[in-house]
Amino acid sequence: MSRIGRKPVTVPAGVDIKFAGGLLTVKGPKGQLTQTIKAGVSFKTENGQAVVERSDDTKALRSLHGLYRALLANMIVGVTAGYERTLRIVGTGYRVELKGTALEVTAGYCHPVKFAAPAGVTFELPKSNSREYMDFTVKGIDRQKVMETAAQLRKIRPPDLYQGKGIRYLDETPRRLEGKSFGSA
Repeated sequence: MSRIGRKPVTVPAGVDIKFAGGLLTVKGPKGQLTQTIKAGVSFKTENGQAVVERSDDTKALRSLHGLYRALLANMIVGVTAGYERTLRIVGTGYRVELKGTALEVTAGYCHPVKFAAPAGVTFELPKSNSREYMDFTVKGIDRQKVMETAAQLRKIRPPDLYQGKGIRYLDETPRRLEGKSFGSA
């Protein structure tokens, strides 16, 4: 059995889990998430714990057992606490502006890049930022959407290895390379 799949998921108060017709629905204070589930996997909730079970021991179902348990745990965290990913843009003249629900990123190109927020994802800019960098946050209840949106924003201008300019995750420390060294001829 899967070590991850065997672990029960704690269901906090105020969270409702329903599984019917191959569709898993998790409802909580922040919203509702749904996930399609392949046949052969089922969910059972009792005593404030949710357990993922599989009908047989085929390789396909064994590989999905831990996946669906992790997805259920992520859905529960999403509808109770939500997810957020903070990014930092570093560079002279590099900045981010919030225009409605979209971001306008100025990152060294001849024009600002407009990035529309996908459904269920919001952007947040702090009131004050440093002169050298600017932080902004991607928030939402769906972990996959939040992390994918943050990755797409980072892709606009990835961190430069020599100067350190670009968009990076707040907890990321990009590798810095030394520039050319000139020796005596």
